[in-house]
Amino acid sequence: MSKKSPLYLIDASGFIFRAYFALARSQGHLTNPDGVPVGAVLGYTNMLVKLIQEQKPEYLGVVFDTARQTFRSDIYADYKAQRDAPPEDLVPQFPLIREATKAFGFDPLELQGYEADDIIATYTRQAVENGQDVVIVSSDKDLMQLIQDGVTMLDPMKGKTIGPDEVYEKFGVGPDRVIDIQALAGDSVDNVPGVPGIGVKTAADLINQYGDLDTLLERAEEIKQPKRREKLIENAEMARISRKLVTLDQNVPDLPYSIDGLDIGEPFSDTLVEFLQSQGFKSVAARLGKSIDTPASKSSSATQGREGQSDVVLTSAADFPAIKDNQYTLIDDVDTLKMWLEAGKDKGILAVDTETTGLTPAKADLVGVCLCSEVGKAAYVPLTHKSGDADLFGDGGNSIKQIDFDTAIATLKPYLEDPAILKIGQNIKYDWQMLAKHGIEMDVMDDTMLISYVLDGGSTSHGMDAMSERYLDHKPIPYKEVAGTGKSQITFDYVPLDKALDYAAEDADITLRLYYILKDRLIAERMVKMYEEVERPLIPVIAQMELNGIKIDPLILKDMSTRFGKKLEGLEEEIHAIAGHEFNVASPKQLGQVLFEEMGLDGGKKTKNGDWSTSVDVLEKLSAQGHEIVTKVLEYRQMAKLKSTYTDALQNEMNPNTGRVHTSFHMSGTSTGRLSSSDPNLQNIPIRTEEGRAIRTAFIADNDHTLLAVDYSQIELRLIAEVADIPRLKEAFISGEDIHARTASEVFGVPMDEMTPEIRRNAKAINFGIIYGISAWGLAKQLNISPAEAKDYIKLYFTRFPEIADYMEKYKQKARDNLYVETLFGRKCYTDGINDKNGARRAFAERVAINAPLQGTAADIIKIAMAKLPRALAEAGLSPKMLLQVHDELIFECKNSELEDVSKLVCEVMESVAKFDIPLIAEAGTGQNWAEAH
Repeated sequence: MSKKSPLYLIDASGFIFRAYFALARSQGHLTNPDGVPVGAVLGYTNMLVKLIQEQKPEYLGVVFDTARQTFRSDIYADYKAQRDAPPEDLVPQFPLIREATKAFGFDPLELQGYEADDIIATYTRQAVENGQDVVIVSSDKDLMQLIQDGVTMLDPMKGKTIGPDEVYEKFGVGPDRVIDIQALAGDSVDNVPGVPGIGVKTAADLINQYGDLDTLLERAEEIKQPKRREKLIENAEMARISRKLVTLDQNVPDLPYSIDGLDIGEPFSDTLVEFLQSQGFKSVAARLGKSIDTPASKSSSATQGREGQSDVVLTSAADFPAIKDNQYTLIDDVDTLKMWLEAGKDKGILAVDTETTGLTPAKADLVGVCLCSEVGKAAYVPLTHKSGDADLFGDGGNSIKQIDFDTAIATLKPYLEDPAILKIGQNIKYDWQMLAKHGIEMDVMDDTMLISYVLDGGSTSHGMDAMSERYLDHKPIPYKEVAGTGKSQITFDYVPLDKALDYAAEDADITLRLYYILKDRLIAERMVKMYEEVERPLIPVIAQMELNGIKIDPLILKDMSTRFGKKLEGLEEEIHAIAGHEFNVASPKQLGQVLFEEMGLDGGKKTKNGDWSTSVDVLEKLSAQGHEIVTKVLEYRQMAKLKSTYTDALQNEMNPNTGRVHTSFHMSGTSTGRLSSSDPNLQNIPIRTEEGRAIRTAFIADNDHTLLAVDYSQIELRLIAEVADIPRLKEAFISGEDIHARTASEVFGVPMDEMTPEIRRNAKAINFGIIYGISAWGLAKQLNISPAEAKDYIKLYFTRFPEIADYMEKYKQKARDNLYVETLFGRKCYTDGINDKNGARRAFAERVAINAPLQGTAADIIKIAMAKLPRALAEAGLSPKMLLQVHDELIFECKNSELEDVSKLVCEVMESVAKFDIPLIAEAGTGQNWAEAH
């Protein structure tokens, strides 16, 4: 019997990602006539044609991964947990790649619970046992353990054969010891822990010396280097676990086909030509000697890509069926749920929305889930609905037909965690949190709210209702129509199913429509990078940060509330004494009458309703004139705000189940990209006053933990030196000089060795004030000097640093021309009012144009750092919790044993996220409470 031709096994994931990064990106953005990105599909198709034409295989299998959850997750829960999501424009191409595979005549080979590598390993074993050679088409190092007599690998991009020599060159050992090397060195990409501090080279030295992993671990005490010996002894069990993770399973049961069933047949059939025709792949067809017509694109406004298909097709509401013609389905059985989820898998996209009993994830309960993979067709899955008489009859809603909660969650989990399915949501952070509470961690997500925010910044609303009216000319069903208002309002679990279906399914349908419209704008306006690298990766990071919360000590807050209350009483008495009678200090009307009518203070002005204005700016001017009563009133207001907003409110905001405060971070609430927070707002606690600092003492670390606060040092000053290209300031930052002393020396002509604290303080006020477009009056108030002196200071500052004046004029002009300015990362910060006839409004917009590029770039930098930190910490085997982000500062809760390592790594990551002429500097502080750590 003659020997069979070799069996070719293609690692589809390797093919796809090589096609995407090496081919698709080099050709720019390509879409098919339906507007779907196809750059990776084109690259994949070309690679498959090339392989078949050059290698002429007779047996060939294309092996795919299914969802990430496999038997390895049971061995080690964090396996592959930190893997980055696929690029946004790659996810919709996965279904087309499967379609392309079938067009060649190959069924995708995949099995739930097993990785593609395991399937490849099993087919390899079977072929070798039958005397058949194997060529594994991949360059993945994880497959190199399979190389042996008759088994080689083929790098599809380089056309290079990988055998034992190439394995030795990479690992320092032969294929039979690759597993031992990977068990020691670990794998940061797949989150295989390995042994800390041991890389591939050290691992190879150890294995070559001791023969194998088991012998090495048994004789670890013989190793002379103390740290290496200690690491191996401490992490021996982790090395053994790592070995299990990297060892491929060569006995996968129930393979889809026998090897004989993988005969190649006719790959270049009419079916393939039809597929090429549908995608507009003329160059591939020409390579096969076929001629096809490029199908007409769906929009005459499209620009043409290199394959003849439209480059960016701007989708509009006119491309969709009317919302009134919807087909909405109530899902109350598992089979129907699976059918809808499979439809999402086939299309590679699924809009997801959760319905809950409240707005705060830490307190709300999950009521139902909405699904939509095709515009106009959406479904609602009720989970915990109750009948109106549920409490009366004690049935808990059992009279309502709905899928058992645990069964529904188990059915949803593999699909919502499948990276091959792009999940779409509106403020999907909330949905992630609600599902994460039940063990579902959605992977690969897009958020219509965030895409809109990247496109339009603070210039418009990014809420679903507003966007639906703006883009779809449709007003969604108001929540009050299904749940009522005021005292009669019910929670969503009591909403009748017919109303719940219409309301919930419509939300998912609208979200998918908005996604297609906004996605095309994102590509057309070249904002993909900002979205992909800055905003999108933050979704699970911030979601988890909110769920973590920060621990508070209610006794400290209670004591402060008492003290603040007594101080308010004392201030009130002092104010009454100065006024000569009692009045309500908190009443603007009564206060205005006392100040401007009874006491006759100058500078008063009336509001539209005829009352005296007692706004902060009015009172601050009066206080600056030396009016004691006004100074006391300002102090009273500040103290009252601290008491009501923080010391009183925080006690009520504490979650009794966690002992923590769970603030909500808003990812689309500012014009500069900064995060804001509410319920409660933890970003505006005063830090310059004694009382504000005292409030921070109530935020504490858990037992055996310490709070770590890391912030960027003078980041906006560094950025203006960078953006405005100011040589003197750059030099000072690079050499590590005191920047305020250097500025004082430059502006006031004082040698550094003769610098006084007062002169430095003045320079510091100017440095920070200039960034915010400070006026002479504002600077005069800060420095307690005359406006004329302050004006001279500012003039002198610009004389010494003319680059700053040039920067300010340049960005004001950019704002006038474009109505926005950009950060260094490309974020658009809109400047409404920049061309307004009203001088005050125009001046405010000009200050925004000056500061927004700096504040916005600083916001981009810390967001990028936040996205990188979870993976970096996990790879280092560290487990701190990220608790808060406050402007340029991140707060972590760390185990005491990890504190030093976490502090060092966080600073390293924060300092490395952007490379400028001037280095970024991150400074860390620690303490048992926030005040100590800051």
